[in-house]
Amino acid sequence: MKKRMSRMHRRQALRWFAALGAIAIGMGGAGACKKPAAAQRAGTAVDPWLVGMSQCNLGEPWRVQMNEDIEQAAAKHPNLRVVFKDAQNDSLVQRAQVEELVAQKVDVLLISPKEAAPLTKPVAKAYRRGIPVVVLDRAVQGDAYTTFIGADNRKIGHAAGEWVRRTLGAKGRIVELKGLMTSTPGRDRHAGFRAGLALAQHPDLKVVFEADMQWLEPNARKEMESALATQKEIDLVYAHNDPGAHGAYLAAKQAGREKQMKFVGIDALPHEGVRYVQQGLLDATFAYPTGGEQAIDAALKILAGKPVPKKIVLGTRLFTRDNVARGGEEVQ
Repeated sequence: MKKRMSRMHRRQALRWFAALGAIAIGMGGAGACKKPAAAQRAGTAVDPWLVGMSQCNLGEPWRVQMNEDIEQAAAKHPNLRVVFKDAQNDSLVQRAQVEELVAQKVDVLLISPKEAAPLTKPVAKAYRRGIPVVVLDRAVQGDAYTTFIGADNRKIGHAAGEWVRRTLGAKGRIVELKGLMTSTPGRDRHAGFRAGLALAQHPDLKVVFEADMQWLEPNARKEMESALATQKEIDLVYAHNDPGAHGAYLAAKQAGREKQMKFVGIDALPHEGVRYVQQGLLDATFAYPTGGEQAIDAALKILAGKPVPKKIVLGTRLFTRDNVARGGEEVQ
C-alpha cells in the first residue's frame, strides 16, 4: 500500500507540474519551470515510470526500427517501463489507443501519429490533463504537446530535388511516388522536392506521373506499374521512402526497364535503403533518423524536472553509390 501511494503521489506531482506548464505555453516554452521535488524523484526498478508509446503502423520497416530504438534505449534504464500500441494504420484505432494509455495513467506519452488532424485532439487532451507528450516524426496541429522530435522533411525533400536536378542535368522525366499526403512528412517531402527541382526555371525537367502510395511497398509497386504503362520514357523515380523506391524498382525490373532509370528514396535504414544502394538497386537515399533514442532521453529529462526544447530537429545524410562505402555525407 505504501508503494502504491508513493507512486500515486509522484505521478500526481508530475501531472500538477505539467498542467502548470500547459498554462504557461508562450511564457517560456516546454520545460521552462521546475517540477516540484516529488516529481524530480525518479522511478525505481520495482516501481518504474510508465511510458506509453503509440505507433501508427508497424507495417513499415522504419516504424519497426523506431520501436526497437525506443525499446533498446529504455532497456538501459530499469526505472522505465514502456507499453507499446500499434494502431495498424488506422487513425481511429490510434485515437482509442491514446485514450487507453491516458486511462492507464502513463507518466509520459510518446506518439508517432498516422495523421495530424485526427490525432491533434487526443494528444491535446492528454497534455492538458498533465501528461507530458513527446510527438515523434509526424507533427500534430497546434502546440498542445511537450516536445516534437523529428528530422526536417522539407529540407530532406529539397535536398532530394536538388540532387535529382543535378544528376539529370536539369533535363528528364520524373515519377514521384508520394507518402501519405494527409501526413506532415508526405506533404513536406513533396513540397521540398518540388522546390528543389525548381521546375519553373528548368522547363526540360518534368514530373510526368505522381501517385500517393501511402508509404507501402506493395502500393508503390502497383502505382509504378501504372506509370510504366502510361509513360514510355522515365528517367528517374523519387519515392518518399525506401520501400516505395524498392517497390518501383521491382516493377521496373519486371517490365525489363530498370536500367533505363534511376531510383531515389528516403529513410536509409542500414538493412534497407543503405543496403539497396550497396546492391545497386537504388542510386541514392537520404537518412531519416527514427528519434527513438532521443525520445527516451527527452522522457528522462521531463521526469527529472529538466527543461526540453519544444522542437528537436534531427540531421540527415545522403547515401549514393559513390559515398555509401564511406558512410554517406552530411546534408547541410
